[in-house]
Amino acid sequence: MRAAGALALSACAALMSILLTTQAAAGQFSVSPLRIQMSARDRATAITLTNEGDTELVMQADIYHWKQKPDGQDDLELSEDMILSPPILKLPPHSRQVVRLARLRPVQSGEQQTYRLIVREIPEAQVTEGAMKLQIAMAFSLPIFISPPGTKRELLCTTERGVTNTIRAFCENQGNAYAQPVDFVLKGSDGTQLAAKEAGGYVLPGIRRGFDLLAPSSDRIPAGAAQLLVRQDTGAVQTFDVTIPE
Repeated sequence: MRAAGALALSACAALMSILLTTQAAAGQFSVSPLRIQMSARDRATAITLTNEGDTELVMQADIYHWKQKPDGQDDLELSEDMILSPPILKLPPHSRQVVRLARLRPVQSGEQQTYRLIVREIPEAQVTEGAMKLQIAMAFSLPIFISPPGTKRELLCTTERGVTNTIRAFCENQGNAYAQPVDFVLKGSDGTQLAAKEAGGYVLPGIRRGFDLLAPSSDRIPAGAAQLLVRQDTGAVQTFDVTIPE
């Protein structure tokens, strides 16, 4: 019994030693541009990957066809419509590489085609001066838009009452190109700010998404006529006349 207890203590000590000498690290890399815009005539475009860290990075790229579900949640499916060359990259410390994103199939319709390029770091365990360094994988997700001539966004927003100090703005994209509201402000008829939200998201064609606007206090947002100001990624601000129900 005493030997078994000593063995258990020895095992615990060994485990603690491993935990104390294990370090976590994450690679540092950036991708440019952060959003890829292509016309229907473009066959390829260039993307720059930069290793900003002190260790070599190994990364893998996959391309997904990007749709949204009726509630606005992203729906990704691996696609063979495009290819990134090379698909697996090794970047030395403080270096950059330009890769080529190419279309393999022509645009079949007059609607904007939407994809996601996801670049993932392949983690590796490294041993440095007797301490095991466990890599934490990083990833980037870049939207890709292929736009035939004549595509445009058409955003229509309404409001509904949420909980006491929250208003939910519903935005539907009735156009044939993506929309990206970036912030929302709800103002009363006297110009007073009633609620706001400082972040938005993509709304793909035919999709209706909800965004919760929070009042600056816990008081109930008053009913009546109001204006919803929606700023998009282009900098343009749309104003919608709305009515806050009782």
